[in-house]
Amino acid sequence: MNVRQGRFGVRVSGGTDGSSVPDDEWDRFLKESVAGVEGAPEEPSARAREAAGRLHDRPGDTGGRRSTPPPRRRGKGRYVVGLAAALALMVVAFDPWGLVWPSGDGGRAERPLAQESERPTGAPPAGPEGRPTRAEPFRGSPAERWADGTAGITVPAARATGWMDEAQVEKALRRSLDFLAASNLDPGVLRGGHPAKAMALVNPHQRDVQEFLATSLRTPGKEKDPLRLFSRLDPASAQLVGDVVRTRGRITYEEGERGALRVAADVTYVYPVARGTGADDEVVRIIVRRETVMSWDDPAKVVTEPGTLSLVSYLTDMTNTACDRHTGYFVPVFASDRPAAGPVNGVTVDPYDRSGSLAGTTGAGDRGCGTATRS
Repeated sequence: MNVRQGRFGVRVSGGTDGSSVPDDEWDRFLKESVAGVEGAPEEPSARAREAAGRLHDRPGDTGGRRSTPPPRRRGKGRYVVGLAAALALMVVAFDPWGLVWPSGDGGRAERPLAQESERPTGAPPAGPEGRPTRAEPFRGSPAERWADGTAGITVPAARATGWMDEAQVEKALRRSLDFLAASNLDPGVLRGGHPAKAMALVNPHQRDVQEFLATSLRTPGKEKDPLRLFSRLDPASAQLVGDVVRTRGRITYEEGERGALRVAADVTYVYPVARGTGADDEVVRIIVRRETVMSWDDPAKVVTEPGTLSLVSYLTDMTNTACDRHTGYFVPVFASDRPAAGPVNGVTVDPYDRSGSLAGTTGAGDRGCGTATRS
């Protein structure tokens, strides 16, 4: 496993106030709770309260839990408290990453991940093996635990920044999310349609971007490929399996040039696709990571239209799509197509690894064709 335990592990040695409980005191508590020794502590120590509190607050916990502590008991009640605390610590010790959790049918299922709050320190661990199917298109992939659509994109709380007050920042963040959704999640665009909603959010006075958008959609090519901004499939050759796209990423913001609100989005999208003809049941996953920087400019300093953003930069890394064919659509690489998918240069990449920035590495366009280590 290449995720550092220090990042995802559970700390059980201290209380919420930062105090710690010595190991000898903790051992004494467990022994006396089980034995019912007179004068033994009647409630868990700070360590136990923290462990129990963590279990109570875990997302996806469907078990009923009290919102107030139960009444104290004496005698054998201490045994129950001590046993519960010990079991809580065993859960923490044997499942520190929350990978396994009871499912609704009484079996075991993988728990959904919490939203991403900061850049991860490494690639996600390998999950249970399995190939995607039409019934389970995310099977065997880290995206099996990701959220659907915009629910997988973390949007921070708004605060006054640059020329905008708090309410204006909140609106700009919401519209930035709308742009990402219209570019990468809109069902019509995914079926090869025109990304009209996304384009309407781009500052019409940003001439270089407007020229790129018009040309790339009309006559796509290597230098002007609409896939740099938009996710599109040619329905004649490929179709989305189901109606769900899994995502993971976050939005951040800061004050930019001339007091503008500078919004940065780093999001990975996972698209399960099958052949457009429906001739077979093979499912592959196209994985696209986009780093998009948007500027919400002060109209007193920059020529813009209300409610529109200016694109500062957009970096894209795509896997499991033929990288030497510039049709304006994703070209999924199915098993029978791999010999003719194009040359490779020996570069390998884990498309689920979000620990580094695309801006700090050689982009997919510069790497040429490489090999994804997993899909």
